[in-house]
Amino acid sequence: MACAGTLGPSTRAPLIAGTARTGLMACAGLLVGASLACAQDYPVKPVRLIVPFAPGGPVDVLGRALAQHMAPAFGHNVLLDNRPGASGIVAMELVAKSPPDGHVLLLTSGNFTALPAFTPKLPYDPARDFAPVSSVARIPGFLLAVHPSLPVKTVQDLIRLAKTHPGKLNYGSSGTGGVQHLAMALFNIATGTQMTHVLYKGAPPLSIDLMSGQIETAFVVPASSLDFVRSGRMRAIGFSGRSRWNKLPEVPTIAESGVKGFDYFTWYGMWAPAAVPPAIVERVHAEVNRALGQPDVRTRFDEFGFEPMPATRPAEFGRFVETDMAAMRKLARQIGTVE
Repeated sequence: MACAGTLGPSTRAPLIAGTARTGLMACAGLLVGASLACAQDYPVKPVRLIVPFAPGGPVDVLGRALAQHMAPAFGHNVLLDNRPGASGIVAMELVAKSPPDGHVLLLTSGNFTALPAFTPKLPYDPARDFAPVSSVARIPGFLLAVHPSLPVKTVQDLIRLAKTHPGKLNYGSSGTGGVQHLAMALFNIATGTQMTHVLYKGAPPLSIDLMSGQIETAFVVPASSLDFVRSGRMRAIGFSGRSRWNKLPEVPTIAESGVKGFDYFTWYGMWAPAAVPPAIVERVHAEVNRALGQPDVRTRFDEFGFEPMPATRPAEFGRFVETDMAAMRKLARQIGTVE
């Protein structure tokens, strides 16, 4: 029995726990305060927006449209830094290992979630080393294009030719696990064809080789290929989306062309290094969403076939990324070694 004026074990524990809770709450308050202070001061220098592909591609176009509106709000330039290579791994490793102060950000496509499924060993952990900021946009589909010299005018023509010459037709993509690789791999599975995968560092060099006949076919970004199709330098035979593209309504969807259920699109998003203070992530997220609502950005997006895809909060985008990463792992098992 405890003496009067002393504390027995049963009464000490709650007081100690209460003291610990008070201390933790105080620390949490200090951290939140520090984070908010960082956000108020942020940025203190130009922000680098890392793009994993060559200039002129869709991610580059998105980045420039966003940077134009984010820079005045930040009071510092937002500089695009194109770092193509290794299907985007070079750029993603750079961002993952950058100082966590919000001055280096990543803008990329859905290959962020596809790479872990298709690349056995990455020099970064996509779940641990990045803080999701926001989804940005989606492209509802891609044009299936061929070189004009190829005796192919329809999707069924391409299927017949590929089946007649298995492995002889070359298709291009901007990297393993990238949108063009996945679209054609799915096409091969759906049609029972086999075409050979040729890697490029971005969409522009791929298009150049398609128009020169170095490769026979590829899924290409619709808007950036429109002039090439209209001038006859490449032939569009199908569209991968659920409905026809409004700028080339004469080109049928691949599903309409006899490949039932075929529907392929991609999305784009922004990330920061994992340890960036949450308040800075929220600040960048808010500026991205504000930019997406600007009339000139929406006009620019429409010109390139983008649809704005803002997330309400960074956490919402994070959940989307987790779900898509699981879907990509399932897709990788389905594709296997098919190219």
